[in-house]
Amino acid sequence: MPTYHYRCKNCGYDFTEHQSFDDDPITVCPECGEAQVRKVFSAVPVTFKGSGFYRTDGASGGSTK
Repeated sequence: MPTYHYRCKNCGYDFTEHQSFDDDPITVCPECGEAQVRKVFSAVPVTFKGSGFYRTDGASGGSTK
């Protein structure tokens, strides 16, 4: 199940929730009770390991187009 990060625009309360893809997003703040909660989106870290990411890498003997 994915973890989503939320923040209340009213009181600034920050929290995370484990939710299914089918669950509706949380809109009411559990701290102040206002309907001012929004999802916080951030960059996902990506790590590339190994070879094969450049045209000169990869299988030898093959043609490069």
